[in-house]
Amino acid sequence: MSLFLLTFGLLLLIVAAMAVGMIVQKKSMASSCGGLGSVGIDKACDCDDPCDKRKKRMAKEQIWKENQIL
Repeated sequence: MSLFLLTFGLLLLIVAAMAVGMIVQKKSMASSCGGLGSVGIDKACDCDDPCDKRKKRMAKEQIWKENQIL
């Protein structure tokens, strides 16, 4: 039982170290597949002129992307 607790504690320590590393670097989590951009789709909404609500959300997303650290 002590071997299990030691292994579990070591695993928790490693996960905590990785979490602290992500917090210190101020990086956001990113997937490896690339999402819709990898298949040539630039945006989820294919409208020529999106509604005002969508334009506000897209502006927020653009600001977020400009400030994102990769």
